[in-house]
This record gives sequence, structure tokens and C-alpha cells, in this order.
Amino acid sequence: MSHRNKLFRGLQELGRLVKTAYLAEYFRSEALRRRVLLGLNKGESLNSLSRKVFFGSLGEIRERTYEEQLNTASSLNLLLAAIVVWNTVHLQACVRKLRSDGEQVVDDDLRYVSPLLRHHIGIYGQYNFDFRRFETAPSPKSVAY
Repeated sequence: MSHRNKLFRGLQELGRLVKTAYLAEYFRSEALRRRVLLGLNKGESLNSLSRKVFFGSLGEIRERTYEEQLNTASSLNLLLAAIVVWNTVHLQACVRKLRSDGEQVVDDDLRYVSPLLRHHIGIYGQYNFDFRRFETAPSPKSVAY
């Protein structure tokens, strides 16, 4: 679309208006600024976890073909999803245990808890898996803390 086209210029100005209105609301509303900051912090937590997990090539995808690069990125996403699921299951078990012990856990406060925890992950350790032990996975409700 040409820059001289009236429709193009009109849409460009509309975009500027929407951006200006958003910025005015952002500066006016403390609640909006908090929501934006929470979203940014969640994104940075995910990136931080990703950097910690993806250490083998020092955070660089060195494969040459698109298919190999896609395979590496997909593997990283799968691993991150597994970590988030693991953390979520165990956070739920902790909340359940606290409540069964009579502690008051407010549901509204749980939105500040993130499954993107990473300090407990032993990235550089040695791992031995006995797959026979895990033929039947235990229910998350049966996990004791």
C-alpha cells in the first residue's frame, strides 16, 4: 500500500490514536501498570527458566537446517512445559497440605504464585531413571509433603 494512499494514512493515524489513548490510560491507572508489570515479570521468568535449561550450546541454536532448529526449539518448549506441569502439580499439593493442616490459603493470593520456579532444578547433576518404578504414575493427591 502506498504511503500516499488516503486509506493507509487514515489507518496510520487511527493506530496513533489508539496508542495515545492506551498510553494515557497506562499513565492514569495504577491498576493497569501493575497488570502490565505482572505480565512482563511472568514473561521474564519464563525466559530466565529457558536460559537456565538451554545451556548446552550456551543458549545458541547452532543447527543449520530449519528442521533441526525447529526440533531444538520444540524440544526446549516441551521441556519447559514438563517443568511447569511438575511445578504446578507440586504447588497444588502444597496448597492442599496447607489447607488440610488448617492454614488459611486465600484463592486470590494464588495468582501471585508462579509455576516457573527453577532453583530446585539440578541442571548439572547426574540422572538415573528406573523406568520400572514409574510404570504406574502416582496420583498427585497421594504425594506426601
